[in-house]
Amino acid sequence: MTTYRDPGAGPPDEYVEAEIHRLLAEDPAVAEQGISVVRTDRGLVLRGEVESAHRREEILRRVAERFPEEPVTSDIGVIRAQAPTEIEQLP
Repeated sequence: MTTYRDPGAGPPDEYVEAEIHRLLAEDPAVAEQGISVVRTDRGLVLRGEVESAHRREEILRRVAERFPEEPVTSDIGVIRAQAPTEIEQLP
């Protein structure tokens, strides 16, 4: 069975996902490995969790710069990491 792929459709999904993972992991300003990429009929959807809204915006900006022809949607949540408010007492 032969699958036809539109030559103007861009690289296969696994290449795009690998390139985005490499972009985010190797960029010292981002250094993020926990983001997954899914292609839908509407474009790329980035999923995962990061520690700040600033980091999420930076990830979206860099992916949009690298793939300007692809609409990019965020499903990236922000985890609020806070210092403990109480001292843990061990028995």
